[in-house]
Amino acid sequence: MAKAGIEKYFTMKGYEDVEAGIVYWPMSVLRLRAGDPDRLIELGDKVLSCWRGYTDEEAFIFAETKGEPHNTITPIARKTGGMYELDLVLRNNITTDEFPLGVYHPHQELHHIKKENIGLIEVMGLAVLLPGLRRNWPGWLNILWRERIYAAMKAWKNTGDWVEEFLPVYRQKGIAITRDNVESVLQEEVGHVFARVLEDAGVYKCNEEGRRYFGRFLKSVGFENA
Repeated sequence: MAKAGIEKYFTMKGYEDVEAGIVYWPMSVLRLRAGDPDRLIELGDKVLSCWRGYTDEEAFIFAETKGEPHNTITPIARKTGGMYELDLVLRNNITTDEFPLGVYHPHQELHHIKKENIGLIEVMGLAVLLPGLRRNWPGWLNILWRERIYAAMKAWKNTGDWVEEFLPVYRQKGIAITRDNVESVLQEEVGHVFARVLEDAGVYKCNEEGRRYFGRFLKSVGFENA
């Protein structure tokens, strides 16, 4: 995430010395950048306070239901050159009957790769694999390169279905899975799934509607388009 650029910039009256913008990232991230770290803390606290009390029913964002609060922020701070950066990742833990572990949580069809909640390291883009997935990795490499996947890999949740999805793509491209490339293939495909995991965890999706909702929240804080 630290390498991701800014998709759209915003300004706020009284904080002209702070650069603000939506980060081009699957999750919903506002980046603040300034030479004075105290100014970042001050504005970041303002964003957090607004987000904790923010409800937008159309966007399915609720500050609380039945007395349970839902909104919080995962902050990531760094220094780049002579400037300080504060990434504010918007989070919401609301659940529904369809998504009992959380609406903004890895959805069920991705649980073969990631079922637990998205933590700080994963927010920033490093996938932490399920213990069983990582433990079985060497055996799967041997199975996959021979394409004997069904009986062996279906035993681990819906991993066999996942391999059935991507294996034909390699066949169509004429790419043979061998001992030499099988690990890089698995790493590539896990990466694709993990990108979808991050998208599920994003409260505002990376589309026109999601950006409109994101902008609406930022406007409620006091931001204006740059």
